[in-house]
Amino acid sequence: MTDIKKVLEERAKTHGEFVEVSWFAQSLKKEMRAYGGYNDLTSWQCEALDMIASKIARILAGDADEPDHWLDIEGYARLARERINTDG
Repeated sequence: MTDIKKVLEERAKTHGEFVEVSWFAQSLKKEMRAYGGYNDLTSWQCEALDMIASKIARILAGDADEPDHWLDIEGYARLARERINTDG
């Protein structure tokens, strides 16, 4: 087994199967983009929300008890909050 294959198999256990995660993530992002307020956001606000949606998808499709998923969400939210505090 190649190293990448082993990594992908391990990630599937915690992150969920790629196709399922992709479906959840794209569904969440599609709903966010459909709301008019999304178009008023900065690129970094959109990216933070997109990354949070991806992490939510991992929680739904993978191991919800994986602490890294929750830490990642916290991290992207913090980056956005710090940027807001910096920009005024």
